[in-house]
Amino acid sequence: MMEYLHTMVRVGDLDKALDFWCNKFGLVEVRRTQNEAARYTLVFLAAPGDVEKSKGTSAPLLELTYNWDEHEYGGGRNFGHLAYRVDNIYETCEALMKAGVLINRPPRDGRMAFVRSPDNISIEILQRGDALPPAEPWTSMPNTGVW
Repeated sequence: MMEYLHTMVRVGDLDKALDFWCNKFGLVEVRRTQNEAARYTLVFLAAPGDVEKSKGTSAPLLELTYNWDEHEYGGGRNFGHLAYRVDNIYETCEALMKAGVLINRPPRDGRMAFVRSPDNISIEILQRGDALPPAEPWTSMPNTGVW
């Protein structure tokens, strides 16, 4: 038997990362540990719909690893991307834009979008169920940067 546990990403600024992942992207901190001797902090985040499952061991989690003495990491795309399913991709992207997040690949197809975290981690946002009908401003919005 195999069970998916979490994805770990290293972050250079824990406060900035938590502002993005929790305040803007909407994840919830469910657990935090600090190791004084090894000088790191681990913060585990869950999607709102997975918070109850996270109290056991069955929820997929995002682990933010903050090494106190390291603050720059390259190659945020070297592992691919994280993916989250949402109820309304247009509302999610609009809320992210209002929070100052750049939509790198807009949801022109009503099904998929990409953004990046402050640490350059690529995040795929997928529409739950069928794609939404194409709508503005998304339909004519160009890609920006890479994802």
